[in-house]
Order: sequence, then C-alpha cells, then structure tokens
Amino acid sequence: MSLPTSSHAYGIGIIAVIVGLAIGISYYQLYFIPESNAKPIIPEKVRNPGQSINIAIVTGSSNQDQKDNFFPKKQPVLLGVNNLVVWANNDIVAHFVTIDPKSNYNDHYSGPLDSPAIMPGKTFSFLFTQEGTVNYYCKVHPWMTGEIDVVHGALTS
Repeated sequence: MSLPTSSHAYGIGIIAVIVGLAIGISYYQLYFIPESNAKPIIPEKVRNPGQSINIAIVTGSSNQDQKDNFFPKKQPVLLGVNNLVVWANNDIVAHFVTIDPKSNYNDHYSGPLDSPAIMPGKTFSFLFTQEGTVNYYCKVHPWMTGEIDVVHGALTS
C-alpha cells in the first residue's frame, strides 16, 4: 500500500497564502495609496491670498529679438499675501507657462506649473503654496523666460 502524497495541510497552506495576499493588497489600496496621493494641508490664507500678481505676456513676445516677453521678468511672491499668479496673454499668438526642467520646484498642492495654451486675450492662474525659486518658459518660444521667487509672507511666518 502506498502512502498518500498530498494532505489537507497543503490546501490549508495555500488558502492561508491567498488570504494573506488579499489582506496585503487591501491594505495597500485602502490605506497606503490614498495617503500617498493626498494633498497636503495648506493654511487658509495661503489657499486664498488677499492679492494676486499679474504678469503680462507682452505683444510681440513670439519674436525672438524682443527681450521683454514676460513683464515683470522676475517677480517676488509672498505666501499668504499674493501667491496667486495670473499670466495675461497680450500677444496675438498662443503661449504657454511651463516650469523649467532644471528648476527644483514641486508644488504638492497645485501640482506642476504647466499651463494649457493661453490664447490671445486669455489668462492662466497658478497658486503657489510652497517656498522656492521657479524658473519658467514658453514651450513654443523657449527664449521667453521668467522667474518667480516664492518666500514666506508676513501672514504665514
């Protein structure tokens, strides 16, 4: 008479592995992923600043010889005071506002600075919620560059 090569212990072991995997995947989907994707908690005065900064995209900016394309070209921004920046396209062609890849700025609340096409006469707004220096440019006119220096304002210190 031969001895049986399988037993109920193997079946129970396989079921235990499946249940363990199910618990691990459930934890990952229900707790880990939502926490890692959650927006940070930002003070109300930073999310709704009292003032905004206006930056003009100057007429003729698509011409590479024109030196003034974003005005002002360098802009300080104070968190909680004027950290909402609005770019207005005063040119006759579409432009973009995109963070320079060399810029080491990542806004965890508003996401990456990367506007859709800003058509003539239209605007694009971005809410800065973290300190840092932001160098930006226009994707289709790479000579168009600007800089925003985001620092703590009096209301957020």
